[in-house]
Amino acid sequence: MRHWADGGATSLDNAVLLCGHHHRHIHHSDWNVRLGGDGQPVFVPPAWLDPEQIPRRNHYHRRT
Repeated sequence: MRHWADGGATSLDNAVLLCGHHHRHIHHSDWNVRLGGDGQPVFVPPAWLDPEQIPRRNHYHRRT
């Protein structure tokens, strides 16, 4: 995912649906979001929080 202000495309292929809180958090912190191998978004923590920067996924609203 690349923000349009950083040259990213304005398209569904370059979009992730986030609540307002997490949308602001991604833009104003060192967290990053990208698509995982299965096409679902993963969130990569900053190195100061997780030196290995292991991608994380929110499973709270996961469909079964």
